Amino acid sequence: MTENPFAAWTRQMQEMARAMNPALEQFTPQGFEKLWPTMPGEVVEQFMGKGINPEGLDAKTKLLLTLAGLTVLGAQAEAQIRMTVRQAVEQGATKQEIAETIGLMGLFGGIPAMNKAMALATEVLEDSE
Repeated sequence: MTENPFAAWTRQMQEMARAMNPALEQFTPQGFEKLWPTMPGEVVEQFMGKGINPEGLDAKTKLLLTLAGLTVLGAQAEAQIRMTVRQAVEQGATKQEIAETIGLMGLFGGIPAMNKAMALATEVLEDSE
């Protein structure tokens, strides 16, 4: 039986964090956001883009899907939403694409979740101007 891809990725990221600094073993998403608010494009492409599956979705599309999932879950993962919006912009997503992704999730996750995600995205987008 092969290892769950998410579990493998999580384990690899924890090992990388420990290698960088053993104190990072217990880091939180908020701590990671402060440490690495935007990953280099090459890293994102390797892990989120076509580096793993050349025939698959590109990094921008995967990041917009991630943003959709985080929104529909109630937009409770604030640091993760901010990081995902930053990364999506770095991969070429427009403000319109980000707004549409979040707006569509209002149909599934509810208006409060959509409003919260939109506020977080707006905060990031205004900071990047």
